[in-house]
Amino acid sequence: MNSAIRNGGQPAAEDLPGLLSAWAARHPDEVALSYLDFRSHSGGSQSTWTWRELDARVGAVAAWLQRRVRKGAPVAICIGQTPDYVIAFLGALRAGAAAVPLFTPDMPGHAERLAAVLGDCASSTVLTTQDSAPSVTAFVETHRLPVAQVISVDTLPSAIAAHFEPVPLAQDDLAYLQYTSGSTGDPRGVMITHGNVVANARQANRAYGLRSDSVTVSWLPLFHDMGLVLSVAAPLVAGVRTVLMDPLAFVERPERWLRALSVNPSAISAAPSFAYAYAASRVSDWEKSRLRLDTVTALIDGSEPVQAGVIERFRAAFGPCGLKPEVHRPSYGLAEATVFVSTSRPGKGPVDRCFDRIALAEGRAVQVSADADDVVRLVSCGQPIEQGVLVVDPKSRVPRPDGHVGEVWVAGPNVGTGYWNRPEESGRVFRNAVAGAPAADGPWLATGDLGVLFDGELYITGRIKDLIVVDGRNHYPHDVERTVEAAHEAIRPRNVVVFAVSGADGERAVVLAERVKSVSAADLDRPEVEAKVRAAVAERHGLPLREVRIVPPDSLPRTSSGKLSRIACRERYLADSLAETGPA
Repeated sequence: MNSAIRNGGQPAAEDLPGLLSAWAARHPDEVALSYLDFRSHSGGSQSTWTWRELDARVGAVAAWLQRRVRKGAPVAICIGQTPDYVIAFLGALRAGAAAVPLFTPDMPGHAERLAAVLGDCASSTVLTTQDSAPSVTAFVETHRLPVAQVISVDTLPSAIAAHFEPVPLAQDDLAYLQYTSGSTGDPRGVMITHGNVVANARQANRAYGLRSDSVTVSWLPLFHDMGLVLSVAAPLVAGVRTVLMDPLAFVERPERWLRALSVNPSAISAAPSFAYAYAASRVSDWEKSRLRLDTVTALIDGSEPVQAGVIERFRAAFGPCGLKPEVHRPSYGLAEATVFVSTSRPGKGPVDRCFDRIALAEGRAVQVSADADDVVRLVSCGQPIEQGVLVVDPKSRVPRPDGHVGEVWVAGPNVGTGYWNRPEESGRVFRNAVAGAPAADGPWLATGDLGVLFDGELYITGRIKDLIVVDGRNHYPHDVERTVEAAHEAIRPRNVVVFAVSGADGERAVVLAERVKSVSAADLDRPEVEAKVRAAVAERHGLPLREVRIVPPDSLPRTSSGKLSRIACRERYLADSLAETGPA
């Protein structure tokens, strides 16, 4: 028996590169990674890499890096969604460097963020591919970034892997920097250790029912925490195959994602709420007739607020294809905890409850019937996955009783060690103690998320920094945004943001809403739409609005993971750069 394999059949390695080597030794000719490429034709073509091939390519990158980069130094990855991304990431880890998962400069609307992150991590080395190297080099020169070398990993021959000298990797060694979504000018790199990522992958694999015959299927960006753990860490820990496709392939035709789930039995996948709504509305009846989804093991729903209505539409759309209700797994997580924190119970469908809106705004979860006058419907994010989770009063640091809203705090082996080069902020966020609790239970991560424990289930109610406080009353922005979306048919669903701004009369709320593409700027009855929005928000929330601004489709800024960024929207609003520019 190979010394890297435990008696139970699982590798003894405690880091991702070591796990790759162990599986390559045990199953060298089995397929480790399949890539669905839709660039040449719409039907897609599939290419595969065995464990042996993947290990050799990773070894080549590691051999090249270890002679040029000191241990623990950041190495940025600017590659498209291809197997080369996985190879570059694991190669950096094997060399003992700290990988920085990023994206190529041609990603629309994110050049400023890319420059900010590259400047913050101060990586002297960027890993890319031949097709992206010219644009990466030009980007580095244009922004005068501290990058000394840009290397195309697809030009490195596998043979140089033989010259790699093993680098000992401890669980506490830095593996990668996961930059969080948010303000482009203030990037925060979460420091994830080798122990953190392996621990969270194991937690997730057990929670979502990943088995030896499972396969992960994903179009999520590999620079995003959920995409990285789902497509790289989780399969490596379990030794199972992963199927990778480009996010654009999903956007062009969401049926491609469902088709990949259909032809890969025991599939586990993940997506944010918008993707489930998008797939339900865009997959045709003919395309559905070709799908068989009865073998899907789990569909993780996270990264943004989970909506009960979206789950119902997705279930109605694909239930006839054999999709079981219990495979939909609402979840909660954040980059500071590697990614996964809690999820719904296995074998049980999503749980949602209706709470009194006013009581919830006051900090109490009071369950009411669905036909009550003022209702907030929340979907449970289930129970912690082998982690400590508390709802705490952030000022007193005392745990809140069940049924009372507070800040969600998390503790576990998956929680990162802090923010890169931000010691003071790291202390405030990552190293907290709970009043009255043993120090051994911590340290505790203060997530910045508001939530409530109700009947043993965790419900996320919003973000502390996004909370709108007007005339002494709290309002959750995503709750108001749902009301705005339904106020008029000219407003584009899931493309609305609400935030607070300060003025002479105190805090007031602002609405920015994209119009639907089928209505031109010239045909938009702006006063009517604005009046309907104001009336709906006033009636349902008792919230006066400072301004309602209708903007062109696709004009609201988003984070690198595709979510609307309230921070960036507020910044642009204050800079007065979001006005409708005319017919579009």
